[in-house]
Amino acid sequence: MAVTLDAQLLDILACPSPDHAPLKTGTTADPEADALTCTECGRVYPVRDGIPVLLLDEATEPTTPDGAHADGP
Repeated sequence: MAVTLDAQLLDILACPSPDHAPLKTGTTADPEADALTCTECGRVYPVRDGIPVLLLDEATEPTTPDGAHADGP
């Protein structure tokens, strides 16, 4: 199920990491996923019951093509 957030809300939401980049709906692998993806760092934040969970501890780190996390082993 795709994330359905108000366009104005999506415009003001940003990644809570230090770069504060905009978020896009879905993930790279699944554009229909209930998640928001940072356009800068690639972290994926879950959306639960229509509410974005923008906590760094809840985010999924991006992975490289070999399956490792992008920021370390």
